[in-house]
Amino acid sequence: MKVLVINSGSSSIKYQLINMEDESELAKGLVERIGIEGSRLEQEVAGEEFEIETDIPDHEVGMELVINTLTDSDKGVISGVDEINAVGHRVVHGGEHFDQSVIVDDEVKTKIDECAKLAPLHNPPNLMGIEVCEELMPHAQQVATFDSAFHQSMPEEVYMYALPYEYYEQYDLRRYGAHGTSHKFVAKRAAEEMGQDLEDTKIITCHLGNGASVTAVKNGESLDTSMGLTPLEGLMMGTRCGDIDPAAVPFIMEKEDLSPQEIDDIMNNESGFLGVSGISSDTRDIEDAAAEGHHRAQLSLDIFTYRVKKYIGSYIAAMNGVDAIVFTAGIGENAIAMRESICADLDYLGIELDEEKNDVRGEVQEISVADSEVKTFVIPTNEELVIARDTKELVTE
Repeated sequence: MKVLVINSGSSSIKYQLINMEDESELAKGLVERIGIEGSRLEQEVAGEEFEIETDIPDHEVGMELVINTLTDSDKGVISGVDEINAVGHRVVHGGEHFDQSVIVDDEVKTKIDECAKLAPLHNPPNLMGIEVCEELMPHAQQVATFDSAFHQSMPEEVYMYALPYEYYEQYDLRRYGAHGTSHKFVAKRAAEEMGQDLEDTKIITCHLGNGASVTAVKNGESLDTSMGLTPLEGLMMGTRCGDIDPAAVPFIMEKEDLSPQEIDDIMNNESGFLGVSGISSDTRDIEDAAAEGHHRAQLSLDIFTYRVKKYIGSYIAAMNGVDAIVFTAGIGENAIAMRESICADLDYLGIELDEEKNDVRGEVQEISVADSEVKTFVIPTNEELVIARDTKELVTE
């Protein structure tokens, strides 16, 4: 069985074709700059990459290019589109409708569209990707996997905001979280590495990338997560401010004479590492600048590590202990010094890193000392595989 995993963005299509017989990656690629000058497709097969530059005016043309590339007699990996048995789609927001992946039908599409009010930048292109694949591959079953689904296990006292209750009743205003497929995958893998059943563990998963979130996974379920109604809540990120005093919003709006859209854009796109450092949203650039003595670059790193550390501590309290800490995503998997800073001075909680083991990037490894009470891991995430596994399970039931 072959599953095509699709992550459709506003101007991009990220894809991966997986052979579910052995869960091997047949091909992966990215169509980017859809509807923009300079559009292209990049695909990798068995470590070899190639690129096609061509006009891609819309998502339908982009998906046609994906299919043509996968079936190309020279560069492709399958003989025809009929070899694709099912398509698994990443959908950011499922609201309270979905706590697991589902086979797509008209009702599911309607609910995805309803949740666009909670993820206006993500759900519309996610839905567009589904509809394009339905048209181009009518023989293949379509499955939706939701970033927010894993966090639907959060209890009411965790997901509710202390605002007038009617806002929740009228507008579904509550905490939902994100990165659910990533947190689910690495927590399960950590339990396997420890030789324990996931249902008997307390694990804190740190998905640290340009977008970042921390989740308390208790007995295999999300107890709490740092993101909220939107991905803006929680940690400081590449361009997002994360947690701030809500009163800061009207204060800045009044001082700068800003509209709601303008302040939202500042908090989402001009803040975080970029806003504090004034240099970049990329931590690699910031680490280089900090090493040269740039104060604001170092400050942005210090803010980030402090906030991650604070969330770890609060989640240990919420779960009454922890068995493992997991670092994943771009920063979590590769920023050696960052992991060390986050875990520094947590030895009283049983968290102790091994400096030599911590010298690792992008591969599964325990990085705690041998006798550390709490195990600490680097585990590369694989959200595409989670989507493919859910898709296979649903279409073969």
